[in-house]
Amino acid sequence: MSEESAVLHFSTDGIATVTLNRPEVHNAFDEELIERLGDMFADLAHQEGVRAVVVAAAGKSYCAGADLNWMKRAAGFTEEDNREDALALGRMLKNLQDIPKPTIALVQGAAYGGGLGLVAACDIAIGVRAAKFCLSEVKLGLLPAVISPYVVEAIGVRAARRYFLTAEVFDAEAAFHHGLLHELVEDVHDLAQARDRILKQVMANAPDAMADSKNLIYTVANRPIDQALINETADRIAARRKTDEAKEGISAFLEKRKASWNNN
Repeated sequence: MSEESAVLHFSTDGIATVTLNRPEVHNAFDEELIERLGDMFADLAHQEGVRAVVVAAAGKSYCAGADLNWMKRAAGFTEEDNREDALALGRMLKNLQDIPKPTIALVQGAAYGGGLGLVAACDIAIGVRAAKFCLSEVKLGLLPAVISPYVVEAIGVRAARRYFLTAEVFDAEAAFHHGLLHELVEDVHDLAQARDRILKQVMANAPDAMADSKNLIYTVANRPIDQALINETADRIAARRKTDEAKEGISAFLEKRKASWNNN
């Protein structure tokens, strides 16, 4: 494994795997790792041939949140320094969320603070039953500000009111119950099998339709179902039906064959 803080691997079938690679510090975030992840996610959004992105981690922990040495350096920051520091994390998470391809978090261990935010920013999250989660910021006199849009969206306001304020550690069962994890598995072997099963599902789907579907979610979320929204959704499906991708998908269905993008 490379000594780089995060490594990127491409498979021949279009799967990009980003692996946090600081196991000696439980993959904790520092400036370098955040910048590297942010650049990787931005690049992956536009790379031809990438069909899905897996966000994994080396070692026994997924991500322990902030690196202690980074926190020591931040203690001497000005308010503007802190703002720029926080904006880098915000950019990284937004770049991850904005990837127009399925993103899958594989949580093999503890995900605390910003690490929990990383999980929440992915489309799909699978975790082992032994994984632990915590939003510990208030113990340090801080708050989970930059990750909050993703975490609140994932677990809801009610659960956020508990875990933001208690800073308690909660287990994978609770994470699943609250919607942070979509699936629980027993161990890392089962995690790999679940990854492959999910990837097989998404690789059978039309790439541009999935990208448009991701965009659709944020277009309709929390909006009233009024005539304007009805019109907008009707416009979207009308436009999509005219695409070459849709024509190929419908033809493949009617002809009982695999669509051109489906190599399963």
